[in-house]
Amino acid sequence: MLYEQIAMNKRRTGYVMAGFGLLVLAVGAALGDVFWASWSAGVVGAAIVTAVYMVLMISNSTNVIMSMNHGQEITQEDQAPQLWHLIEDMAMVGQVPMPRVFIINDASPNAFATGNDPAHSAVAVTTGLLERLNREELEGVIGHEVSHIRNYDIRLQTIALALAAAIGFLVNFASNWFWWGGARRRGDDDDQGSAGNVIGLVISVVLLILAPLAASIAQMALSRNREYLADAASVELTRNPQGLISALEKIDDSQPMQAADPNSSALYIGDPFKKKRKLGDLFATHPPIADRIARLEKM
Repeated sequence: MLYEQIAMNKRRTGYVMAGFGLLVLAVGAALGDVFWASWSAGVVGAAIVTAVYMVLMISNSTNVIMSMNHGQEITQEDQAPQLWHLIEDMAMVGQVPMPRVFIINDASPNAFATGNDPAHSAVAVTTGLLERLNREELEGVIGHEVSHIRNYDIRLQTIALALAAAIGFLVNFASNWFWWGGARRRGDDDDQGSAGNVIGLVISVVLLILAPLAASIAQMALSRNREYLADAASVELTRNPQGLISALEKIDDSQPMQAADPNSSALYIGDPFKKKRKLGDLFATHPPIADRIARLEKM
């Protein structure tokens, strides 16, 4: 069951990332079609913008995200001995380098991992997590976060964030150019404009309008799939599903976080803002805790 779930979630993640990439190219094609009557020019432009965003995000992701979430780095084990030793042990079991360690001053129990790769990773936990969870539960959470590092989920999330930001930039660029009448230049290339050209233009405009929503849905779907995978991988490291089950129950039964940044909410092990679900899981950054526990109980 454990390895079947890991394989299934890896396949689903591949599908979501492929869809995300196609969405970026589609937005670029729509942009080129609307403004330059050349979808290929738009695709090239979108690829360049996306590459720039990826370089910026990947090179600075840990410091930027920790700053956004008010994480304070600890550099010595005597600052938080139990946390330090658990992260050190789980990193050793997971065969990854020791990540940087951060603590967020927030009473709500939660945690996340970030970074570019296992050699440049970090784990952050809240003070509420350290206060409310026992050692067994904390080990399950740390195993979950180290699994994100081990499986390169941290890089996937960084890439997804860069893709979403690039799509947002392209759509804002399009809306600003619309405002200044840039789209009217298309008419210069078409004497009267055929019905096909008009339909194509309408489709491109609709795509540009809906692209940010589609990007958000894809990012959330990616996050949900990776949470299931990290839960399963945590059990592989700790050999103790009950610790993580109990930890998830306590994380679920808590108040919303105050220190979390909304743009980073998908990184946390549990939804930091306890948002009510709308349209099922479509706009949820995390799968239901009950579903995650049910899967863990079968392992």
